[in-house]
Amino acid sequence: MSNTFTKIKETFRLLKHIDFDQLSKISQKVDLVKVMDGFSKLDDNQLKGLLKMMDGDGKKKELPPINGDFYELSDRLSAEDRALQLRIRQFMEQEVKPLVNKYWLHDEFPFELIPKFGELGLAGITYNGYGCPNKSFLMEGVLAMEMARVDASIATFFGVQSGLAMGSIYLCGSEEQKQEWLPQMNKMQKIGAFGLTEPEVGSGAAGGLTTTCKRTAEGWVLNGQKKWIGNATFADLIVIWARDLDDGQVKGFILKKDTPGFSVEKIKGKMALRIVQNGLITLKDCVIEEKDRLPHANSFKDTANVLRMTRAGVAWMAVGCARGAYESALDYTRKRKQFGKPIASFQLIQNHLVEMLSNLTAMQTLVFRLSELQDAGQLKDEHASLAKVFCSLRTRDIVGQAREVMGGNGILLEHDVARFVADAEAIYSYEGTKEINSLIVGRAITGMSAFV
Repeated sequence: MSNTFTKIKETFRLLKHIDFDQLSKISQKVDLVKVMDGFSKLDDNQLKGLLKMMDGDGKKKELPPINGDFYELSDRLSAEDRALQLRIRQFMEQEVKPLVNKYWLHDEFPFELIPKFGELGLAGITYNGYGCPNKSFLMEGVLAMEMARVDASIATFFGVQSGLAMGSIYLCGSEEQKQEWLPQMNKMQKIGAFGLTEPEVGSGAAGGLTTTCKRTAEGWVLNGQKKWIGNATFADLIVIWARDLDDGQVKGFILKKDTPGFSVEKIKGKMALRIVQNGLITLKDCVIEEKDRLPHANSFKDTANVLRMTRAGVAWMAVGCARGAYESALDYTRKRKQFGKPIASFQLIQNHLVEMLSNLTAMQTLVFRLSELQDAGQLKDEHASLAKVFCSLRTRDIVGQAREVMGGNGILLEHDVARFVADAEAIYSYEGTKEINSLIVGRAITGMSAFV
């Protein structure tokens, strides 16, 4: 009898808390009899789990920070270099990121950024003297990664200025040329370009440049064409590499933009690195004075020294592009909801993210060691080439998976990944294609050259 009274008492207690209007609405959507029957069949553990899911702890779950440096390689930087890395990141996030999609879409360059880059004073970051910072090659790589993490076009613009153009003068120029150009280029008061690639030569420049130079009484006369030259449409000076008609050797020259016989046409219709202003240069009887010839550029080996120094930076750019895509995709999947919860909670999405992070972490550890070799003076062509091959290949994989986890939204510029997908294709090819760099590594490990 007491058991019956207990049940009646419990029933009245429940009735006091039931919202019958709400119950009526629920009954129109589900079969309450079936629901009650299903509940009655649950064991204690199942009921506890269901109640925990329904109740929760009342607190908003704090998600881990988005950080593509999963192995915390930045901890190996000095406090001063770590502060510089964060300063660059802040600059890219605040000054560059708000602009890049607009300029990328319209195939234009944000010239308003040049003075701001000049204030950083980071161009020629590894050079000693001439107003340059004299930092490590590791820090140069970190700088390239941080720039490409936001936009590969801006990283490429900076790399042409700081690495290829300034590097040619730093390694091959006279003291007078260094004093004249490098301080101004460090402050971005003068913009440089690097003229090596040609319409019919591309990555095979070592096999024979078609642009020629010949010494005359008036000076050096240059004829030929250069293609895909970044910054060429607005550069104040362009380092031109040409083959001497007299001795067959490659020589380097500083060509100023107002030189008679020099013309440049902007390359249009690109699907990648659209902010970079690439030009097709035509040289027709351009006369360059002897004082503007790079005195220490007298063979392609001298050109290769510049490329060796900068190729590691391109591998770092690939890492930055991949990291930007990964971090953008991770952020998106934590915000995008499907079936009532973030898609980051789905198994297949997490599998994609982990594969992306695995490749990214492998790339980061590789280029970190690459820069350590460079700082120790042990860098060889094959070291830089292997990094370029591996990182550009894995970047393609990462940006592709980033686009995949975003579904249709992955092709929209507003989510950034579409730009990374396109720009990865240019990184894959420039500073030596996969095939050229593979043959450099292949020659080193087999002792046999497969070049033809």
